[in-house]
Amino acid sequence: MRQVTGPVSKQAWSPDKLRQQFPILQREVGGRPLHYLDNAATTFSPRCVQDAVAHYENHSRSNVQRGMHQLGIEATDAFEAARGSVARYLNAASCDEVIFTSGTTFGVNLAAHCLGQSLQSGDEIVVSQAEHHSNFVPWQQLCQHYGVRMRLIPVLANGSLDLSGLDQVITERCRVVAVSQISNVTGSITDLQTITRQARRHGALVFVDGAQAAPHGPLDVQALDADFYAFSGHKCYGPTGIGALWIRSPVLASLPPFLTGGGMIERVDIQGTRYASGYRRFEAGTPPVAQAIGLGAALDWLMTLPWRGIRAHEQALSRQLLAGLSQVGGLTLLGEAAAQDRAPIFSFDIEACHSHDICQILDGYGVALRGGHHCAQPLMQALGLVATSRASIAVFNTDADIAALLCGLHDAVETLR
Repeated sequence: MRQVTGPVSKQAWSPDKLRQQFPILQREVGGRPLHYLDNAATTFSPRCVQDAVAHYENHSRSNVQRGMHQLGIEATDAFEAARGSVARYLNAASCDEVIFTSGTTFGVNLAAHCLGQSLQSGDEIVVSQAEHHSNFVPWQQLCQHYGVRMRLIPVLANGSLDLSGLDQVITERCRVVAVSQISNVTGSITDLQTITRQARRHGALVFVDGAQAAPHGPLDVQALDADFYAFSGHKCYGPTGIGALWIRSPVLASLPPFLTGGGMIERVDIQGTRYASGYRRFEAGTPPVAQAIGLGAALDWLMTLPWRGIRAHEQALSRQLLAGLSQVGGLTLLGEAAAQDRAPIFSFDIEACHSHDICQILDGYGVALRGGHHCAQPLMQALGLVATSRASIAVFNTDADIAALLCGLHDAVETLR
């Protein structure tokens, strides 16, 4: 069993110095500088991630695990080193608890499918009304298929979770609780401690969607007291098509496989199949080797950042944005009002202005936002909304990005009204 080892030295940091590591930030949009504020959907990769992927493709491209030749050995070493990087970033007890996936969506589906086989009629699964569809629909389908009841943690008027009646939602019938650590719509930070404490009282497992939390610094899944933790590479400065699912060892050992095929087999004969143990049982077929190596490089890079300074910078930008949004007439902000009480994700609705129109006009200013329901229609329904505009801040954003957004937003509102 490979253990998690190896500290990472911190790099000197400033916003301008960080921006130099992202080649895409040098481009223009419509003759204007690019102000990218759609990081909650997908963020950019620094040059070191691109270099790691290119090195594999140009020097060691080969399949992993069973190759006896030099390229196969190099590819396997790089692939497993990336698993170690994920384990360090999550503070997992062992690399053996880390499964490579295509992203958070795959991780949720894997967990739901495997857990469903042990559920019985009368059991309950709890999710929140604020979940991304990826952490809602798989559990909904599971309930429909196995005759299990789905119960919801409701939301407050601002979209944050309402935990006041949690003891009535998570009861002795609950088998799984699935919640996001940070909302992809409101930026609200979930009180996981309260939720996991109630889940443990009834022996329920806890699945955490970490897609929006993972980009904001190294994590500690052991301290969270969760059983599953999923995240996506493309939201934390890595390639697309890659992610990871951490499963606590005792739970991992109890789960049946999700997909079957090469790579997850111990032995096959005419009479039956014996599956591999640990994470290998859940990585059928040729894995996304280049993407996994890129993810490992991204997480290694993130672990070199001085996160106290980064978070102070993100909060300063958040305060600047919140102050500017408060000056826009008819604007309703979702989530907490104070920068220190939320992640830097800001969804807002403006009276008489559709979010798609807002985003299209802002694109003319070189400002990239996201408009729509953000794959969270149950939340939108609860709030009486159809769509919102969303700005999301990354480590490379600066005052100029916020200023460009606010300037363009005022002009957009004037044009649409």
